[in-house]
Amino acid sequence: MEETLNGTIDPACLQEPPLAMDVIKQLDVFGLSLYSILTLMSGISLLLYLDQCAYLYRKLPNPKKTTLMWISGAAPVISTMACFGMWIPRAVMFTDMTSNCYFAVVVYKVVVLIVQEFGGTSAFLKRFSGKPFKVSTGPCCCCCLCLPRVPMSRRWFFFLKLGVLQYAILKTVLSILCIVLWTNGNFDLSDLEITGTAIWINPFIGVLTIISLWPVAIIFMNTNSFLRDIKIVPKYALYQLILVLSQLQTSIINILALDGTIACAPPFSSQARGSMLSQQMMIMEMFIITLINQSLYHRTYDKLPSEAEDNDNKAEVALQTTHMEHDV
Repeated sequence: MEETLNGTIDPACLQEPPLAMDVIKQLDVFGLSLYSILTLMSGISLLLYLDQCAYLYRKLPNPKKTTLMWISGAAPVISTMACFGMWIPRAVMFTDMTSNCYFAVVVYKVVVLIVQEFGGTSAFLKRFSGKPFKVSTGPCCCCCLCLPRVPMSRRWFFFLKLGVLQYAILKTVLSILCIVLWTNGNFDLSDLEITGTAIWINPFIGVLTIISLWPVAIIFMNTNSFLRDIKIVPKYALYQLILVLSQLQTSIINILALDGTIACAPPFSSQARGSMLSQQMMIMEMFIITLINQSLYHRTYDKLPSEAEDNDNKAEVALQTTHMEHDV
């Protein structure tokens, strides 16, 4: 029975991903049109990002412009790498690792951006030192509402930044290690045996990701009310969306491919086809996010009001409200 079942499997379904030339040769009119449109989307995303970088370089001072370039570049960089992976299936390991390493730095840069909007580390600590910060936020402790608030201090702020920075460093180191092991035949995503390296490295990266997202959420949830004028909420929402699409969505598609839910379609094996679908979806999604980024980042910012100015504004608003109630 097993021999009969194995005899019905197309040999191409058990092979490595096809070469780029093999992909081009098997494309029909629809496939060629689809690949061309997706490549055009990726190219437009990259051009829009370069134009945005030129604008930020002219209009904003250091180091804020560098931080904004990093964060706004997440979508076009992922889109460009996905385009390479779509045309060259055997390079997916390198393109995915490049995208993941870049986004790991972006996670850290989000914290840097929030701090820079308050004038830097010294100004941030001067403004929030001693004030209680809510720590019952996702993804670690969103259900632990009973957790006490922690007063902000230089030591606490250091640990928060360290929790984010570890992901940017360790993710890059582990990505390089995975590529080295892969070239030697020791790293295979389809190898789920206890002796395989993928079954140990990938869950460890997942833990590092969760640990790094918690400090970002803590800082954002406790400071976003002061930064609404510079559209920090939609920027953070897009960062979270890119995280879900580039990490969670890709993982789900890979699991479906390994399970055989995504069928083999020669010359693509089930896993290679799942990867191809993931790259194509990523290009379309990152193209839309890049267009939205234009309205969020292609602008200059007014100086953020100081804490005293904030208090004066709140007092003025309260006074106006009192007068209106009196008149009524």
